[in-house]
Amino acid sequence: MSYKFDFSFLAERWPDFVAGAWLTVQLTVVSIALGLLVGTVCALIRVYGTRWMKAPVGVYVELIRNTPLLVQIFIVYFGLSSLGLKLSAEVSAVIALVVNMGAYTTEIMRAGIQSIQRTQLEAADCLGLTRLQTILHVVLLPAMERVYPALSSQFVLLMLASSITSQISAEELTATANLVQSDTYRSFEVYIIVAMVYLALSFLYRLGFWLIGLVLFARKRKLGTAL
Repeated sequence: MSYKFDFSFLAERWPDFVAGAWLTVQLTVVSIALGLLVGTVCALIRVYGTRWMKAPVGVYVELIRNTPLLVQIFIVYFGLSSLGLKLSAEVSAVIALVVNMGAYTTEIMRAGIQSIQRTQLEAADCLGLTRLQTILHVVLLPAMERVYPALSSQFVLLMLASSITSQISAEELTATANLVQSDTYRSFEVYIIVAMVYLALSFLYRLGFWLIGLVLFARKRKLGTAL
């Protein structure tokens, strides 16, 4: 059995792959930023909040972490539409990805926050830092630094998981691949190209997060030295 690879279609269809990859980047960057915000706030509530605040956050985290992302996307896209709130596939994808990212980030950040020793909080009180200053500089930044590798991995996993949004016709990379292979009938070649693009994106994301970590935590260390 012999198979002849034919990538000639790429000369004509490469703009489609670029557009799909760019939408993937847009979806995931927005989802990561908002998901990190949601997860950080929820983590602070789980550690420092009152009982009535912790309960709904705990339900949210367990509900999202124990259901498939695809089901969550369908609930947002089809469920909200059934209730009269019609959203585009891209907006629905972002909402579902943010909700999913927020739940996983909550647990990662909670672990980091709980690793901060009480003596550091007492030292912050002795220095006269406000509650907000203590949370930002004594709790959040050191906590994030400790769990940053796990956060970075979760961010990359979210980028890869965004391929599921093709199921609601969000025109990201995987949806583009499905369209191209239906036109060209070169499934093997199309998905090889897509796999290579995802590999490249994963490498770029990891490099980007590494550079962000260098800048963010170098600044934190300088601030700690000044204090």
